[in-house]
Amino acid sequence: MKVLITGFDPFGGESINPAWEAVKAMKDSIDGIEVIKLQIPTVFKKSAEKLFAGIEEHKPDAVICIGQAGGRYDMSVERVAINMDDGRIPDNEGYQPIDTPVYEDGENAYFATLPIKGIVEEIKLAKIPASVSNTAGTYVCNHIMYSLLYYISKNNLNIKGGFIHVPYITEQVVDKKNMPYMEVTTITKALECAVQALNKYKVDVKVSGGKEF
Repeated sequence: MKVLITGFDPFGGESINPAWEAVKAMKDSIDGIEVIKLQIPTVFKKSAEKLFAGIEEHKPDAVICIGQAGGRYDMSVERVAINMDDGRIPDNEGYQPIDTPVYEDGENAYFATLPIKGIVEEIKLAKIPASVSNTAGTYVCNHIMYSLLYYISKNNLNIKGGFIHVPYITEQVVDKKNMPYMEVTTITKALECAVQALNKYKVDVKVSGGKEF
């Protein structure tokens, strides 16, 4: 099996992005699964173009995109991506779409095809906080998750796909009082657990992952 893992470059005034820092530190092989790492820009459209090129080049069996969610305290395994770009801030090239479909011919939403609850359970076994999330936002993270699942669907590809949000890392919260964070080594370990879950859970587990809000 081969898995493509992507991480964004820094954005929003940050000098570092925990997504890419954690991804690039991952092992190249996990339980016999080849891990291919790809940095993508925090830019609408261009991020998807680079992802699609990576898929074409490497022909992975699964794709997991990783992004920063400053303010969240755990590893957030996303359930769904919506067909909406609505930038709270401009991307790294100054583009700020408002109420714009990711793809005009796409579905209203696409659900992750990864074993999301299995991934959460595997991360928790490593004593790392994790949960299912039901919103990937409307910024470039949702954009790339939606684009990935759209691309898989439109091209009838036999690829599992999804997205995981990660918290800030230590270096980012020096001046952010009471902000949740996680050590980058812990995030890397959690991502390696997510890869292990791809072998372990061929069918997702039936456990509660629901939330009231």
